[in-house]
Amino acid sequence: MILHSNRQKVRLVILFVMLLFFPVLLNYMSPYLIVMAASEGIINGSALLFLGLFISSLFLGRGWCGWVCPASCVGEVCSVIQKKPIGKKVRIIKWGIWFIWMGIIIAMVIKANGYHKVSPFYMTENIVSVTDPFNYITYYFVLATILVLSLSLGKRGFCHSVCWMAPFMIIGSKLSNRLRFPKMRLKATAQNCVSCETCSKNCPMSLEVHQMVVNQNMENMDCILCGQCVDSCKNGAIRFTFARPV
Repeated sequence: MILHSNRQKVRLVILFVMLLFFPVLLNYMSPYLIVMAASEGIINGSALLFLGLFISSLFLGRGWCGWVCPASCVGEVCSVIQKKPIGKKVRIIKWGIWFIWMGIIIAMVIKANGYHKVSPFYMTENIVSVTDPFNYITYYFVLATILVLSLSLGKRGFCHSVCWMAPFMIIGSKLSNRLRFPKMRLKATAQNCVSCETCSKNCPMSLEVHQMVVNQNMENMDCILCGQCVDSCKNGAIRFTFARPV
């Protein structure tokens, strides 16, 4: 974890604050409530958030994952203990979960004869998600799941394996590249690289960043734009840029 960089300090503070607000935000990130709302023809808070993540990914990639997501904070802490890179096959699991989940949502919407109401605070009338003992059971179950997967599967185990939000941003990022939208991305200057591989060692998503630099192709759908590779490279071989795909 690169703590000497002011940018990384700011990022970690933001993640910690978001984790503190997780009891407020839980329902707005819920894959379950969106299904319940869909069965009643209601666009709820989580549906609006997931749509927002998709739209933001057109211009900011997976910046949410690296800078804002409360689960990311838990992943950061667990990566201090669990340093093993996660296997590539595990990353496929989230897509199976996502397609089944989306199929259920579509089926519920069809059964309800389409969406006919927008209710951002559906089943969250008090705005705060965790307000009673039952909600706390759900909250701590979610936290335990993130913790166990992050410690058992490898670095960012939850993010790689079961996160239901990541596919929205991955699809959005791919669409952005296809449409050649300007987007926040990483850019490599291969001639500055001295092959120390510090960038790969510090990548929380277990990406082969060094090889990406050598190939001068920094596009990877698992990149969360956390900037650890940028801030750990003493030779300036990687930098942030807002540009169209090459």
